[in-house]
Amino acid sequence: MEAFLVSTGIVALAEMGDKTQLLALVLAARLKKPLPICLGIFAATLVNHACAAAVGQWITTYLGADALRWILGISFIAMAGWMLIPDKLDDDASSKPQRFGAFLTTLIAFFIVEMGDKTQIATVALAAKYTSLVAVVAGTTCGMLLANVPVVYFGDKLTRLVPIKVVHIICALIFVALGLAALLNLGSLL
Repeated sequence: MEAFLVSTGIVALAEMGDKTQLLALVLAARLKKPLPICLGIFAATLVNHACAAAVGQWITTYLGADALRWILGISFIAMAGWMLIPDKLDDDASSKPQRFGAFLTTLIAFFIVEMGDKTQIATVALAAKYTSLVAVVAGTTCGMLLANVPVVYFGDKLTRLVPIKVVHIICALIFVALGLAALLNLGSLL
């Protein structure tokens, strides 16, 4: 259960203001079909994060516990810095006409945009830390949905309530704390 809860929380935090969250907002505004968009986000995240978690589990077979601890700690601190750099969508990506329905458009766009993203990297690191691949993938997928589904349904109103810069700073501080906890071998905080 710990792997699921930690994975959910980390990805939900990392997703705040991320380019995939911006993509969810753009798709919701353009396609106006929230349910197929949410299902597309779910499917794309599930496949993408399952692949990332498999890589994370593979890494654990080749590195020792100390190396993994350092990689995890440095990864979280790097994500803290990454959180302070706001993501933007390319204007070209959002201005192209959609040939597919809302589900397929979202599935393809989210899968591609998520490649090399901080939530995918977090999934690799979490799968390297925890033995339950299913719990990590379920948690990271749940975290992605927790961050994106409200944006699809209420995005316009949400972006007016909370300044994204404040969200980024708070999330960055949490990632620094997690990174330091990993580096100092304070396993109870992770």
